[in-house]
Amino acid sequence: MKTVGELTWVKSTYSSGEGGQCVEVALGVPAVHVRDSKDTARPGLAVGQDAWAMFTGYAVDQIG
Repeated sequence: MKTVGELTWVKSTYSSGEGGQCVEVALGVPAVHVRDSKDTARPGLAVGQDAWAMFTGYAVDQIG
């Protein structure tokens, strides 16, 4: 299992890169890690893969 420091972090291609509000996500096992892209030194949040799938599915449904 990778440590948080070894994870590969990505952010949305919709992110402007101009300091806007954005999060970074790293897919790990058994958790998905989420952190603030503006303050990567702060601890992030780790959620189970099933919970992440439900969250992103809900977000997609809301956008339509």
